[in-house]
Amino acid sequence: MKKIIIIGSGGHASVIIDAVEREKKYSIYGIIDPIRPVNTIIYGYRVIGTQAVLPVVSKQVHGGIVAIGDNWSRKKMVETIRALVPRFLFVSVMHPAACVSSSAKIGDGTIMMAGAVVNRNAIVGEHCILNTNSSVDHDCILGDFVSIAPGAVLGGNVKVGNSTAVALGAGVIHSVSIGEHTVIGAGSTVVGNIGSYKVAYGTPAKEIRSRKQEDGYL
Repeated sequence: MKKIIIIGSGGHASVIIDAVEREKKYSIYGIIDPIRPVNTIIYGYRVIGTQAVLPVVSKQVHGGIVAIGDNWSRKKMVETIRALVPRFLFVSVMHPAACVSSSAKIGDGTIMMAGAVVNRNAIVGEHCILNTNSSVDHDCILGDFVSIAPGAVLGGNVKVGNSTAVALGAGVIHSVSIGEHTVIGAGSTVVGNIGSYKVAYGTPAKEIRSRKQEDGYL
C-alpha cells in the first residue's frame, strides 16, 4: 500500500484520516504540522515535522493531501509545498460511502467525504472539499480550492469559481454561476448568479457585501 502524508492536524484532518483509513488505498506515513511538536501523536499518527521537512520526507512517500478546511489557507499551504517540492504529488481521497460517477473528473488533492455525491459529467477542480452529504449534480464545474459544506446541494450545470465556499445546507438551483472567492451563507437558496469576492446569503440569496480573498469564513 502506498504511503502518504497528511498536512494539517485539526478537525478537518481527522475526518480526512478516517476517509483514508476506510478507503484502504493508501497508508498514512505521518502528519506534517507547523505548530504541534515533533513526535506528538494525533489521531493515532506521529507528527514528523513542519513543511520544512518535506524535501526529505517526500522521497519516502507516494504523496499527500492538505487537510486544511479554509480555502485560502489550504491554497497558501499548497503553494508553499510546491515551492519546496515542485513535483510533490497531491492525492485525492474518496470515502467509500461517497458516490462519484465514473464520468466525473476529480482534481488532485480533492477530498470526498461520506455521503458526498458527484453526478455524471461533473468536473471538480484540485484541492476541493466535498463535505459530508453534499451533492454536486450533473455537468457542474467547480474550480480549484472550492469547498461544498455538509448538506449543501448544487443543481445541474452549476459553475463555482476558484476558492469559493458554499456553506452548510445551502442550495443552488440549476445553471447558476457563482464567482471566485465568494461565500454563500448557511441555509441560503441561490436562484440567480452571484459575483466574485462577495458574501451572499438569504432566501433568495443576495450579495450582502464584498470580501477579500484572504478573509476568514469558518
